[in-house]
Amino acid sequence: MKPENIKFILMDNIRILLAEDDNNLGVLLRDYLKAKNYKTTLFVNGIQALEAFSKESFSLCILDIMMPEMDGLTLAKEIRLTNAEIPIIFLTAKNQKEDILEGFKSGADDYITKPFSMEELLYRIEAILRRTTRTIINKKEKSYVIGAYIFDPIKQLLIYRDLPIKLTTKESELFELLCRNRNEILERNFALKTIWTDDNYFNARSMDVYITRLRKYLRKDLSVKILNIHGRGYKLIC
Repeated sequence: MKPENIKFILMDNIRILLAEDDNNLGVLLRDYLKAKNYKTTLFVNGIQALEAFSKESFSLCILDIMMPEMDGLTLAKEIRLTNAEIPIIFLTAKNQKEDILEGFKSGADDYITKPFSMEELLYRIEAILRRTTRTIINKKEKSYVIGAYIFDPIKQLLIYRDLPIKLTTKESELFELLCRNRNEILERNFALKTIWTDDNYFNARSMDVYITRLRKYLRKDLSVKILNIHGRGYKLIC
């Protein structure tokens, strides 16, 4: 995956392109996903969606198959011509085997048949983003310069003036997410689902402990801070 194609996936806001010609369903889905902290833009046909995709960056596409002007299958093929990696979920009332196969041939990562529950769609989105993000995390940068520190995510070392600190796997994964999003907000739920795969209470408390540890490691350089952003997450300032 090219860096320019993966950059937006690790941003604090996941951006979703939603193409659905049923306005009532589209608005319902858009508002639900926004309530779950996914920045979602609704388009009522494939032409509008493709034009927006060519001008903006999105993290994931949700496409209705049956749409006017350009159907979802054609739209997916066009999207794949410029970005072979972005996840695509198809929405459709069809459930015949041949339609499902055609959807995957067109570049689908997942397929959900109407009617469906909002929770089911949300779980599918989260599962795809976890897989995508895990792939990105495994492709580690060689090192990051953070103030007076050098962070080596492969060796899991935080180095201050030739003095190495060995990080645990969780500390290293969490600090790498912070480094990738330095001076930007790392959403709390995104970090939890990326590293722990679940944002339950106990995992959240565990992450707080790791944040406290990382702050202790970084206290030798006063210009480097991990800030709490109330109601959202953390920001690494350097």
